[in-house]
Amino acid sequence: MQRHALTVDKFLDHAAKWHGAAGAVSAGAGGAADRLTYRQLRERCALASGALLDLGLAPGDRIATLAWNTQDHLTMYYAAMGVGLVCNTLNPRLSAAHLAEMVNEAQDRWLAVGAGLQPLAMQLLARCPALETVILLDREEPQERMPREVRRWSLEELLRRFGRAAPWGEFDEDTPAGLCYTSGTIGKPRGVLYTHRSNYLHTLRALQADAIALTAEDSVLVAVPMFHANAWGLPFAAPAVGANIVLPGRSTDPEHLHALIVSERVTVAAAVQTVWLGLVEYVEKSGKAVPTLRRILIGGSYCPEGLLRRIEERLDVRVQTSWGMTELSPLGTIEPPNVPPVTGRRASGRPPMGLDLKLVDGDGAALAQQRMAVGRLMVKGASVAAGYFNEAQTRLDPEGYFDTGDLALIDESGNLTITGRAKDLIKSGGEWINPREIEDLIGSLPQVALVAVIGRTHMKWGERPVLIIEPRADMGIEAQAVMDALRGRVPNWWVPDQVVFVERMPLAATGKIDKKLLRAEFGAG
Repeated sequence: MQRHALTVDKFLDHAAKWHGAAGAVSAGAGGAADRLTYRQLRERCALASGALLDLGLAPGDRIATLAWNTQDHLTMYYAAMGVGLVCNTLNPRLSAAHLAEMVNEAQDRWLAVGAGLQPLAMQLLARCPALETVILLDREEPQERMPREVRRWSLEELLRRFGRAAPWGEFDEDTPAGLCYTSGTIGKPRGVLYTHRSNYLHTLRALQADAIALTAEDSVLVAVPMFHANAWGLPFAAPAVGANIVLPGRSTDPEHLHALIVSERVTVAAAVQTVWLGLVEYVEKSGKAVPTLRRILIGGSYCPEGLLRRIEERLDVRVQTSWGMTELSPLGTIEPPNVPPVTGRRASGRPPMGLDLKLVDGDGAALAQQRMAVGRLMVKGASVAAGYFNEAQTRLDPEGYFDTGDLALIDESGNLTITGRAKDLIKSGGEWINPREIEDLIGSLPQVALVAVIGRTHMKWGERPVLIIEPRADMGIEAQAVMDALRGRVPNWWVPDQVVFVERMPLAATGKIDKKLLRAEFGAG
């Protein structure tokens, strides 16, 4: 058989040749849209690849991106990966000190900077001696004084002066392609190094008919950040089938997203639950609709049943719940797109072909009963990390499974339900309390927008639960009503000692509820 290396540049090659009229739409300032067909995007990316190589980068070198969801960020994805460079996507919402740790650990040599992020980039230059070149994306002009001598070009100038169509894919499929750090909502962020092969196989897995199932007829809104886990793999999956990819820029404001969905006739959209909560509230207040939108992909964190129903009813869409991790590239399990959801508690679907699941006990031994039992979730597959970047030891058990740190149940049909994070469990009086069960019950109340439960230090019991709620803006709720919703449905000693109402729930950059910040603010004794 022919030797055909599984490298991600082939996705854009395929799109340019067979779906050249489709392409990428990027929302610019004031709502104006920049458009490139896949044929044009392929040509632009190849020119950028040649410039990167001719100006001193070599295969294996790492180039960091500090940018939003734009065409230029997508260009850097393919320009770097196409010639064997590693694209290290940085989270612009982290502090310069945290980002500098990542850049220095990765030894990034170049930094590509998106709109409005030059001040943060200059702070990084002062902290990261290996950075030698800055590329300004999104038609940005130099605005900040450089803290030290480095080369600086706009992407347009780079293409004009140094652009050369470099050949793509002349390397092994196990070559590293991307580096992404975990969100850090639980602990210290750690790097996950993706290979071309892992990204390629992840794309095929995501495109299965019972998974994300994109086609050339789709227009896909990618509202999940491109700096987090390859934007759920959609920058690869969309061109792989010739679907249009719609990039919202920096803003996920509901009015902005609604305008994009309508103008670009979006059929599939992906983001975390907080983004869809905002869109639902906008639609409810404005009376507007999203007539072309058929499916919404939700991931990143648990979504309460009440919010799922509200999204589906108000937007007239099918919500596909899913579960994944940065370490999985990131798709783990997902609900099928064309099967009506079961009533009651929604699971996160089954794993598509290419991923296997296993439940183990606290000692790492496989549960004798793998269905309808709760255990610690282990995963195995070609797009699952074996360990973390810059760490020598593997993170796999003797059978090659990776420990997710999640507690889960797999039902008789193979559908996964995450029942909690092992690190989130609260030990009170020597017994365990699972915050997820409390969050599920309170999240089903119509007056609740977002909910989180954390443990607070207690001198007698060790820990006690604290319930934190962001109420819906148009509804009021009292602490007593919250407590009444729990009594008789959980053990009495599970009922939180305190209910805290917040105007806005703190969110990590990926849209997950930031429990680390909640613990810092509300978890002291």
